[in-house]
Amino acid sequence: MDSRSIKQKASSLVSYYILCFLRVALVFVPQTGYIHPDEFFQSVEVMAGDEYGLEVTRTWEFNSTFPIRSIAIPYFGLKLPFSLLRFVSLYTRYYWGINLRGSYVMLVFPRLLMVALSFVNDWSLRKICAAYGLQSQFRLLTLASSYVMLVYSTRTFTNGIEMALCSVLLYIVSDCMIHSNTVIYQKEFLEEKYLKAKSYADKVKLYKLTSSLPRHTLNKCALIATLCVAGVFNRPTFLLFGMPLVFHWLLRGMGTRTVSFVDFNVRIVTFVLSALPALLFFIVVDSFYYGYLTLAELEKFEIGINNFVVTPLNFVRYNINSENTKQHGVHPYYLHLLVNIPILYNVLGVIAVVSFFSMTYRFASNELTNLPRAQSFVGLTLSAVFFPIFMLSFINHQEPRFLLPITLPLVLLHAPKLKTGFCSSYPFKMRSKLKDFLYNYVLSTRCSSRYLFQVWYSTNLALTLFYGFIHQGGVYQLAAHFGHQFELRSTTTQIHLVTSHIYSMPQCFLDLPSTQTLLINPQTRQKYRRGKQFFLYEYGSMELPELYRKLKLILDIGEMKAISSNQKYLLFLAIPSSLAEELNDVFHNRTTTLVKHTQVAVFYPHLSLEAPPKILGQHICGINTDPDELDDTCPIYAYENEQNPYSPTRILRQLSSLVHQFGLVLYRIEVRKQIK
Repeated sequence: MDSRSIKQKASSLVSYYILCFLRVALVFVPQTGYIHPDEFFQSVEVMAGDEYGLEVTRTWEFNSTFPIRSIAIPYFGLKLPFSLLRFVSLYTRYYWGINLRGSYVMLVFPRLLMVALSFVNDWSLRKICAAYGLQSQFRLLTLASSYVMLVYSTRTFTNGIEMALCSVLLYIVSDCMIHSNTVIYQKEFLEEKYLKAKSYADKVKLYKLTSSLPRHTLNKCALIATLCVAGVFNRPTFLLFGMPLVFHWLLRGMGTRTVSFVDFNVRIVTFVLSALPALLFFIVVDSFYYGYLTLAELEKFEIGINNFVVTPLNFVRYNINSENTKQHGVHPYYLHLLVNIPILYNVLGVIAVVSFFSMTYRFASNELTNLPRAQSFVGLTLSAVFFPIFMLSFINHQEPRFLLPITLPLVLLHAPKLKTGFCSSYPFKMRSKLKDFLYNYVLSTRCSSRYLFQVWYSTNLALTLFYGFIHQGGVYQLAAHFGHQFELRSTTTQIHLVTSHIYSMPQCFLDLPSTQTLLINPQTRQKYRRGKQFFLYEYGSMELPELYRKLKLILDIGEMKAISSNQKYLLFLAIPSSLAEELNDVFHNRTTTLVKHTQVAVFYPHLSLEAPPKILGQHICGINTDPDELDDTCPIYAYENEQNPYSPTRILRQLSSLVHQFGLVLYRIEVRKQIK
């Protein structure tokens, strides 16, 4: 190895460690971006409510009548760490006055657990490369520089856990394949020597060597079975990602003299039996949590089939009905292959798709010698990528995060092509100007060195900023704002919050005690529940005139309660700032002028794709909530020449308008006491 290669490897490792540090640092910043409600409502919201007794939103997936989410992994992976955090918080609050129940800790602590889990993917990649003699430095750098690792893997998605489990399973299966191939080769070699041996002493020696070879048929069977059960209970779609890996584990050595179809059947039976303890464990944990099984019934042995719940089975029963999945969005069958893969992996995803179609063309052209063997490592990784993609494409609801488990095999297969291009040599049989152009400017190494690196890094940087900080970035800040307000305000005042055109707000950041917990008065011994302090109304992408009517109705009810029972209240509206001008028009065009909205705060950055910014929008200084100030303008625009569309002040005004639309505005809605 020359000095240049050594320097490149050292440089790649340094860059990789910097990116690893960045992955952890971005958790502490913190990332305010909000990818999808499932990152909170399938983990943090539920476990924080259970452990701390908080007022939270429990989604329908955790309904005890028909639960479709297993609680075992969230319980042991998040609730128990929350218990430890609560214990430590007692001492930090007593000695240093530090509260570990704030919104920042509630956001960062679960993500620290996820970022620690994300390094399982790096470890698996390094182990696989070492086992197969592959260059790991550039593959590790490619993996660490992907925004999938910087953003998605640090969020509390079940998909991130699924990705880590698939990576470990891929390493175990690939290691078993090497082990089996080595043992089979040695065994066949010794058997041939044994048949050719003439002396009795040589035969005895060769027989002893053959007998001393390690067993490989059921290698790591129990571990693989347990991982598969855990993966299926975490997300039943793990069945599609794990199936090709388990199949290759079952297929090891088939076609050789030492492995027969009997071994294949023995492996299947042993695998099923090895999965039973983990299967029973997860079923029992879920059954206890959802109330199907109790300790009293267990002590009396009053147990029947109805005392157990199998959440993955409920998940499949729900999602197999297309009418149910339609409620979450309907997508075309080609979305995963042609859209979601490029969204997640940009040029690397395009390379993978092009390579797949290239192999499909070779198969159709009967060029079978140019295709990888089914039992090879390339065949393993190819099936780990494309088998689940095609199977998931039959489900009409498709999201990019569903494909996170293919990250490791995709990097293993195609990361070097970021340096070498789509192909290292001229791929066409006949030359032409069009083919020369495609090779020189699209497929060749020269193209890769010029463009693929820039596209890969710039795209991942942009998507890290977008999903990490901008997309729905004001929602967490809004929750943290109200969490701070509840620490300061009077407990007798009720707060009503209306949201529109934003994702659901997790209530665990408010740190409000649950109103469902039954308490006992120590003096009177009477049972009671806390009164509700916070009311959240989420109206999705409701039209603004209809939203105004909802606000007016809530305001009228609040005023009636204030008059009849002297109940104080505050009403707020949170809406993207891109709708501020339209909202202003709705308020001021009503026949009544008894309702006013006053801007309280603006949280930046925030982008709701449900209400994208208008390029030619109203400048923020021209959007006033007070009718008496509608003619006011900002001083820097007071002498603007409106006739010249290209004047610097006009361009600056439009640019300022665009920037200010990347925010989430919080308004105070109240009755106007005096009409001027």
